[in-house]
Parts: sequence; C-alpha cells; structure tokens
Amino acid sequence: MRAETQNTVAEIEKSLELLAQRLNWETAEYRLEEFNARVEDPNLWDDAEAAQKLMRERQNLVDAINIYKGIKQELADNIELIELGEMEEDQEVISDAEDALKTLQVSAAEKELEALLDGEADSNDTFLEINSGAGGTESCDWASMLARMYVRWAEKKGYKVELQSESAGEEAGIKSAAYKISGHNAYGWLKSESGVHRLVRISPFDSAAKRHTSFCSVWVYPVVDDNIEIDVNPADIRIDTYRSSGAGGQHVNTTDSAVRITHHPTGIVVTSSEKSQHQNRDIAMKALKSRLYQQELDRRNAAINEAHENKGDAGWGSQIRSYVLQPYQMVKDLRTSHETSDTKGVLDGDLDGFMAATLAMNVAGKSRSEAQGD
Repeated sequence: MRAETQNTVAEIEKSLELLAQRLNWETAEYRLEEFNARVEDPNLWDDAEAAQKLMRERQNLVDAINIYKGIKQELADNIELIELGEMEEDQEVISDAEDALKTLQVSAAEKELEALLDGEADSNDTFLEINSGAGGTESCDWASMLARMYVRWAEKKGYKVELQSESAGEEAGIKSAAYKISGHNAYGWLKSESGVHRLVRISPFDSAAKRHTSFCSVWVYPVVDDNIEIDVNPADIRIDTYRSSGAGGQHVNTTDSAVRITHHPTGIVVTSSEKSQHQNRDIAMKALKSRLYQQELDRRNAAINEAHENKGDAGWGSQIRSYVLQPYQMVKDLRTSHETSDTKGVLDGDLDGFMAATLAMNVAGKSRSEAQGD
C-alpha cells in the first residue's frame, strides 16, 4: 500500500476513534437494547412528550451506531480491495479503492466534527446578532461584511436564513442586524462565533488611505424549541410598538407594527420588525426566551460563557478573532491559534476550520489562555 494511502487510512482510523469515544462504543449496543425495550412498553405514549423525547434519543443513537459501523465497514472493504488489486497487479482496482478512501476520509472527518455537537441545544436553530462597535462608519461597514460572511456560510450549509431586524448605518453598512438561521446543528456550529471580531485594513472611507482598526460583536444563542420550557413573568417585561424604518420604496413599513420587548430583571432587549405586529410579538417573545435560555446555558458552561461575560465597550478587549487585510493577509482565532491567509475565502463564508478548532478545544477542556499558550 502506498504511503499516501496509508496516511489516508490512518486519518480515517483517527476519526473512527473519536467517533467511538463520543459514542461510548463499548456500551452503545447495550443502550440501544434498553431503548428498544422501553419503546415496546404499551404505556409509553401515556406521556406523549416523554415518548417523543425517548424516540428522538433512540434514533440519534441508531444513527450514530450506523454511521460508525458504515465507516468502519467501508474502510475495511477498500483496504481489502487494494490488497487484492496488489496481489493481482490490477491498477484500476487499486485506483478506484484509493479514490473511495479519499472520499471516505472527507466524510469521516465531517462525521467526526458532527460528533462534537452533542450539547443540550446544539441541534437547535439559532439566532445570530451583529452589532457594530466603536469606529463609526468603519465599524458599520465591518458589521455588514460580517453579516454577509455568516449568510454565505449558512447558505453553503443549506440552512435557511431569515433577517429578523436591521438598523442601517448613517453613511454605510449597518449598526446592527439579527438573523434566525434554521437547520440541523445550526446553533452547535455557530455558538463558537460569539465574541468580538476585529478588522484591520486600509479604510475605503479615508482619503488619506490610512490603516484603520474596527470592532464588531457577534452574539449567538439557540432558538428554544417546544421541548424546553422557559417561564416569563408578564410583570417582568415591557412591550413597545413603534414604526420600523426600512430601505425605502415598497419595503417601507408604514404601520406601527415593529415590536420591542424589554425584560427588566436581566435588561435583555429584543426586537422584530416584520409587517405583522402579531407575528412580531411571537418572534420577539421567542427571541427573549432563547436569550434567557442562553443565560442558563452560560451558567452551566463556563467555556461558552467566556464569550458573553463582557458587555458594551468593556467587551472590546475580549476579542476572539482578528481579520487582518493590511499590511498582510491573515485571519487568526485568538482562542485556538487557528489561522489562514485566505482572507477572501473566510469573508466568503469559509468558517468551518475555525469552528471545528474551537469545538475540539472545548471538548479537550482547554481554556483560552491554555490554547494561546499552546
């Protein structure tokens, strides 16, 4: 077997090892037997909510087992084909099997990353908020660049992207924007993006062509589904309606339909500016519940909370990533030290490498300072 093929096999085996660890392979089939026994209980559907939860957990386990077995079997089959091809000196069989292994390597790596997304809300849809920082027009333009980057990333994943609200900058770009991104594991992937993003570039708004530094904050929190109950005391919230400003023309909202909900105990403010006031109330309330749920997740998970612990100007020091376009090309994550010189690719939505590095860091239990030290 050629050295390159041996390396491919070794990478697939590493992915299998991680999948086995996350699956707890030694007990997986025993746990499936327990699930099957509980599914056969005639009283299972007396509690429909509990039954649905059980069925989802069982299906997730079945899928994970099948993925692990499938990769392992395909690896063994192609290794066997290569060995037979070498014995019979059939180069076509060898080449086909080697190509299949390369494809399997990519697939196994994807499954390896998905196996890291096993948090309580990782599979949920997500809200994503972008807010420009200090720097006026520069930061507003940077906010619009980040919004484009995340929309491109989501579209590449096949996710549905809905703009919830947007505040335009005075001269260019946006002051803020909020999106709902829907798709399997949307929150699990994007949760690592929460924090402050720093841009260094030659300003297109500076006639002297000087280098400028801009900051924007990104906040990601999961959409709370029907299986997670969040109680909101009506006495704790204030609901305001106002006239939403649009881009002009047919898109102008001409009624006082936009909704802002303020949660007094936490200071959380959420808005929605669709055409229907009823729809806006529903969207804003869901966003509020999601924010409150995110706070609970933060209390449980200090690693995630690190990205959210600072607010306002004080948060600008908590940068998670730098995007340098001048005097050189480099995007670097300050938590994991993952970096690339392909700045155009990143700004076009090529973010999986950064997300994967942060997921792996969280699983390894490293702090930000430890990751920087490494």
